Amino acid sequence: MTITHVTDGDTMDVRFSDGQEETVRLLGVDTPEVHTETAPSEWEGIPDTDAGAAWLRNWGENASRFATTELEGETVQIRTDPQADRRGSYGRLLVYLSLSSSSDDRSFNQRLIERGYARLYDTDFSRRDEFAAAERRARDEGTGAWGFAGASQVTATEALADSGQSVPLELVRIHADAAGNDNENLNDEYLVFENTGTETLDLSGWTVADEAGHTYMIPEGMTLAPGEQLTLSTGSGTNTQTELFWDADGALWNNGGDTVIVSTATGTVVLRESY
Repeated sequence: MTITHVTDGDTMDVRFSDGQEETVRLLGVDTPEVHTETAPSEWEGIPDTDAGAAWLRNWGENASRFATTELEGETVQIRTDPQADRRGSYGRLLVYLSLSSSSDDRSFNQRLIERGYARLYDTDFSRRDEFAAAERRARDEGTGAWGFAGASQVTATEALADSGQSVPLELVRIHADAAGNDNENLNDEYLVFENTGTETLDLSGWTVADEAGHTYMIPEGMTLAPGEQLTLSTGSGTNTQTELFWDADGALWNNGGDTVIVSTATGTVVLRESY
C-alpha cells in the first residue's frame, strides 16, 4: 500500500493495492496539532502559557514535515493490534506503520516518540510499555518537543529577531558535497555559522531547515559568543559548544543547490541563504 497524503504527524491516507483508500491514525502516539491548538497540559513539563502553546505548534509542524518527508508517496506496511480498538472515535483505522523499504524493525510510531515528535497516547495496546519507556527517555534527554527552551521568558536574541531587527548570525561555509558517497560520509557534510556581532547569541530551541522541510532543533543552552563559530554536521557525534550533530539517516544538503533556513524558537526566520 502507498501513502497518498499526510494530514499531520500521526494521521495519513493510504491506498491499498486494490485501489481502496483509508485514513489511518498511528496507534499509541500523539503529535502536536497543526490545524487546531494543542493544550500544553497534555505534555509534561511544557508550561501552560502562550510560549508553551507556540512551542508545541512549532513541533506539530516539525512532526508533519518529518512524516511528509519520510512517508508521502512511499510503500508501507500497516498492522492493527488485537489488544487495541480497531478504529478511533473519528472512524480512522488505528495502526502500526512501517516503511516497506526499511530494514529497521521499529514502527514509524515508535520513531516519532524516540525523536520527540510525539508523546505516548495512553490507551490500551500491546506495545504500551515499550512506547512509554521510549517517551521517558526522550523526555529525560530533552529530545524534540520535550526540550522546551522558553519556559520563563523570551531570550534577548529572540526579542531582537522578533522585533524585525537583524541578528548577526552568518552562514560562513556550506560544505554540501562530502568526499565520496555523501550518504556514507555524513560528517563531511556540514554548515558553519558565525556570530559576527558584539553580544552573545542564545540559540536555544532555534531550528535549521532545508527546502524539503528536514528540520534540526538546536539544544537548549546553546550560545555563541562574539566571533565564535558553530559547525552543524549532518551525521552523528557528541555535541559540544562548537559542533552539533544532526543525527540524520542520510545526506541532507543537495549538491546542486538548496536553501538553509534558520528560525528562532518562536518561528521567526533570521537567516535564509540559497546556494
